[in-house]
Amino acid sequence: MKGAGAGPDAGGFEFVEGPTGDLSFVARAPTLEGLFRSAAEAFLAVTLEDASTLETRERRELTLEEPDLELLLLRFVNELVFLRDASELLLRPERLRVTQDGVARLAATLAGERIDRRRHDLRSDVKAATAHRLRVAETPEGWEARLTLDV
Repeated sequence: MKGAGAGPDAGGFEFVEGPTGDLSFVARAPTLEGLFRSAAEAFLAVTLEDASTLETRERRELTLEEPDLELLLLRFVNELVFLRDASELLLRPERLRVTQDGVARLAATLAGERIDRRRHDLRSDVKAATAHRLRVAETPEGWEARLTLDV
């Protein structure tokens, strides 16, 4: 399954083989912000049958800091899982900034809505993003990441 990220700087993602019970994907984008957007879209694609049904009804601010980009991406996707589990919110980045200056930082406005089982056909229950084969790397085309979701 392949998909595209949302937003002008987003790249895309594709699911690849992973261990049993896990679903791995590779996300690509020309910018770091696009890479994180693509990872969020991959999470939504696993969670919802049709991620285009997600409307902007609520917003949440999110700031994260981690020692490196890999841990930042892992924590970011796990925050999306947490918000889905704790508040039944499905969110995608509306505004996103990723910086590196000795540590990796993310500042985002997430937009979406609460799960409405009448409108949202749920696909899979992602338990967490895992560090299994986690990788974020700069490429000649921009950025690439590999992430595994425990489903």
